[in-house]
Amino acid sequence: MADTEILLESGTNEIEIMQFTIFGELYGINVAKVREIMMADKVKPVPHSHGAVEGIFKPRDILLTVINLPKYLTGDSGDKNERDLFIVTNFNKMHIAFRVHTVVGISRISWEDIQKPDKTLTNGEDGVATGIAQCGGQLVTILDFEKIVAEIAPETSIQVDEIDRLGDRIPRDNRIILAEDSILLTKMIKDSLFRAGYSNLMNFNNGKEAWDYLSSIRNEPDFYKRAALLITDIEMPEMDGHRLTKLVKDDEKMKRMPIIIFSSLINEEMRIKGKQLGANEQLSKPEIGRLVEVMDELLDRGGE
Repeated sequence: MADTEILLESGTNEIEIMQFTIFGELYGINVAKVREIMMADKVKPVPHSHGAVEGIFKPRDILLTVINLPKYLTGDSGDKNERDLFIVTNFNKMHIAFRVHTVVGISRISWEDIQKPDKTLTNGEDGVATGIAQCGGQLVTILDFEKIVAEIAPETSIQVDEIDRLGDRIPRDNRIILAEDSILLTKMIKDSLFRAGYSNLMNFNNGKEAWDYLSSIRNEPDFYKRAALLITDIEMPEMDGHRLTKLVKDDEKMKRMPIIIFSSLINEEMRIKGKQLGANEQLSKPEIGRLVEVMDELLDRGGE
């Protein structure tokens, strides 16, 4: 299975989930993150690396870091089996291979059918599960691969100090709408925007909550003061960012609001999809400094 790029019609609020197993338990990953699947191979260890990092290998043109997902999730790597697989991923402009035991198949479901794990399971913090889905009568835990990588290598995630390199900032009172389901990333984005002078921020846990708010004020004469710009993730339970973008840009009273898609999934294929839906800009999540610069530009020119 060398190519897993399954194209979905834009803005339908659907997701393709690849299911795989670790010690017999079902897990899932968004197909949009998957570059290819290959048989597990010999890996060169890297001294002083994180305990879940097996090492590196170079199957073809790209040097890949290999993360032992069984070890990360359970603390037990078990016996490496020649039938193990590497799921090679591409997100946040990184290529990383994850060792898994088997790949089961691919299911297409709606984001409405994906539930956020109860906070009692994660002590109120973000866990490694971004959602729980039911596929073919079985519950599948969709893993938050960005959080896994950020925990192993924090320097790959959002760096708030990027804002300091932008120099002196003038405070702005534009109302910014943020749709982001990760507690950790919401905090990092809010901290960064506050540091950049954007203190008037409303954040929502998913696209549906953001859409409900925007719909509630769509007929107000000061709509664009109460919603000057929208920043949205793509992967979110209930309603994803592509569906949210389509709904806003198809609405005559909202469509002038600039939208920035801020996601780990941004690649050339996703750029085409986002552009078709009307997004004004699309940025990969580590690019927090660039996000602020683009916000400045869009608000200064009225989102055109």
